[in-house]
Amino acid sequence: MQLMPMDNIEIIKVSNQKLINQVNLLANKIWPKHYTPIIGKEQVEYMLDKFQSEQAITEQIKDGFLYFLIKEKGKGCIGYIGVIPRGDEMFLSKIYLISEKRGRGYGKQGMCFIEQLAKKKGCSKIALTVNKNNYDAIKFYQRRGFINSGSLVQDIGKGFVMDDYRMEKTKYG
Repeated sequence: MQLMPMDNIEIIKVSNQKLINQVNLLANKIWPKHYTPIIGKEQVEYMLDKFQSEQAITEQIKDGFLYFLIKEKGKGCIGYIGVIPRGDEMFLSKIYLISEKRGRGYGKQGMCFIEQLAKKKGCSKIALTVNKNNYDAIKFYQRRGFINSGSLVQDIGKGFVMDDYRMEKTKYG
């Protein structure tokens, strides 16, 4: 297990089934509470099954995704990160914290980790998508230097779409 120390957190690379299970458990705790008011219960349940089930996470890792658990030092896991390098771009697919740990600098530390990883992988840009109605997350990314580079609507099946902004950051590290 690879540990990367930060100020108050440890970043643990997800490299086995036990850690994949931990990501799945966190997703099932975080997503319903955070996303139900934004996209509704049915879409949250569909997306959890499609993108954050143990099987989906395992397949994503096989396809090149890198998952990391965020652990509060001396305590338990409080969130997770999912990224995939795509050429000169690091795509940030997921950075989530349990609600009671938000606003304590853990997200900022997680973003610093992502920037270090992007630099290490030779990526000149970090990109992400964020739901247009996820106002707190948009503000968080803007404070971290991300700019809105346009709208993106993606059909994800079963009549659901992801109505997002694409955000990018080119100066970091």
